Amino acid sequence: MLAFLRDANTSQSVVDVFDRLEILLGPDEFKKLFPVILTDNGTEFSNPNALEKSRFSDGHRTRIFYCDPYSSWQKGHVENNHENLRKIFPKGKSLDAFTQNEVNLALSHLNSFARISLNDVPAIELFEKIYGEEILGKLGIGLVDKKAVCLTPMLLKK
Repeated sequence: MLAFLRDANTSQSVVDVFDRLEILLGPDEFKKLFPVILTDNGTEFSNPNALEKSRFSDGHRTRIFYCDPYSSWQKGHVENNHENLRKIFPKGKSLDAFTQNEVNLALSHLNSFARISLNDVPAIELFEKIYGEEILGKLGIGLVDKKAVCLTPMLLKK
């Protein structure tokens, strides 16, 4: 799971995140990691052409597909991740006080949590085996020892 702080909840802010990721990873790596994006119909995803088309190489960088309205079951793993993320960032609590590095720390813990659906293996370990540790480093995410994983607000207590 990845998450990015944005200044506004606009379609341009999401395009900007995609652009930054494509620059960071390079067009080929971006396409390999994100061949398809499945999302909801929120206004922040309302410009599929700008999300799909690369500004840095020819053609498409990804394909955007939308879930049906009120069909969160169509992206069940994402919903489960959101529930776990809300253990660290409770609903209703502003994210304004957090930095992207703190969000990445929370994601490192969340991604290092052993998943029953993955035979008690953390998702980050599978990702690293497929894509390598270098990509995780570029994304600012790292493996956390299973004994140190913390999915509570205490992780980021200031």
